[in-house]
Amino acid sequence: MILFPAIDLKQGHCVRLQQGDMTRATIFNEDPAAQALAFARQGFEYLHVVDLDGAFAGRPVNAAAVEAILAAVEIPLQLGGGIRDISGIERWLEKGVARVIMGTTAVRDPDLVRRAARLYPGRIAVGIDARDGVVAVEGWAKAWAFAAAELGKRFEDAGVAAIVYTDISRDGVLMGLNIEATLALADALRIPVIASGGLASLADVERLLLHDCAKLEGAIAGRALYDGRLDPAKALSLLRGAQAVI
Repeated sequence: MILFPAIDLKQGHCVRLQQGDMTRATIFNEDPAAQALAFARQGFEYLHVVDLDGAFAGRPVNAAAVEAILAAVEIPLQLGGGIRDISGIERWLEKGVARVIMGTTAVRDPDLVRRAARLYPGRIAVGIDARDGVVAVEGWAKAWAFAAAELGKRFEDAGVAAIVYTDISRDGVLMGLNIEATLALADALRIPVIASGGLASLADVERLLLHDCAKLEGAIAGRALYDGRLDPAKALSLLRGAQAVI
């Protein structure tokens, strides 16, 4: 079980949104590279980075911030937001990104995702963001008329490394993970699923360690880490203790 600390980039800053609303952004650190280094020093082993502006623009916008993060830390990171062609995928992988997350492209051009997964095995993930069970695209600004599992099944035999499933209604509001919906998606797919949206406390981490969540690859933590509701040392100790038992 991997706990991914989230670094969401808006105008070069590290922010957290509430329910995907770009007008409801809180700046937590003006230096994303320093934030990434802090997470690495706390013991996190994998970062989750999103170019929020890029997701809306359809092209990378916060590339300089991402490059600064890559230069600052040695731990791997997965990156999403505005990466919508093979050349963009290749460029980020060559720069040192461990895994690229395809969101809007997975909806609009699934063949491109399949091609990328063939070209870069183990390094392409699909981001499925849903509001009230309906998939949203373009930075969560537009709804797409099908369910998360339907989208995920498009990639069952494509070689996709993981599905990052975000419940938009819970993202940034500390309501707790939507475990029920996340497990339902994991049950429907053979692709590993990462839970995202709403992780609020150590109780959520403890819930992830119950037997039914063993099928999940991990979960993403955002606002709870930034505002102190989730103690990194305690969370990571809990996860490592569980792994030691296994």
